[in-house]
Amino acid sequence: MTLEDTQEVEEMVNHKMDLTIENLKQDLSGIHAGRVSPAMLESVKVDYYGNPTPINQVANISTPEPQMLAISPWEKNMIKEVERSLQAANLGFSISNDGNLIRAVTPPFTEERRKDYVKQIKNIGEDTKIAVRNVRRDGNDNLKQMEKDKLISQDEEKVAQEHIQKVTDQHTDLVDELVAAKEKELMTL
Repeated sequence: MTLEDTQEVEEMVNHKMDLTIENLKQDLSGIHAGRVSPAMLESVKVDYYGNPTPINQVANISTPEPQMLAISPWEKNMIKEVERSLQAANLGFSISNDGNLIRAVTPPFTEERRKDYVKQIKNIGEDTKIAVRNVRRDGNDNLKQMEKDKLISQDEEKVAQEHIQKVTDQHTDLVDELVAAKEKELMTL
């Protein structure tokens, strides 16, 4: 029984850290590197008859040019709401609307903007590392409580904490790799 308990804690910690890494990947995919993509709008929610709905569920999004997204709402009466949501998302696009189609154009990708994006990426990476460490802390707290409740021995607690630290190190190293790869991608365009 005791081995299962520590394994459950370790599996829970690993699973939560994996989810944190997935969130980082999604956040990084939303930061474009010179060319726009519909993925940049994944975080944008539109008020669709009182429900916050992902923009790709109320409109068709295409990239007619490398610096432009064309957003065509399926219901024409939603065009103002979609435009409002895009402006509120503050993604750095200049947005225009001709009554049928919304055009979201990114400004040219200057050296200064690249450096701003790199700062943003590093902040996202640091926030992700903090989230990973918080998961580690929660797992270790669970182990300490289990040891206090005499469900596991001190030795089992120590071994489990070492395993959790290894998993934490692997995930923080992965964060560094993902951030470095995105930084390189941005700076070499």
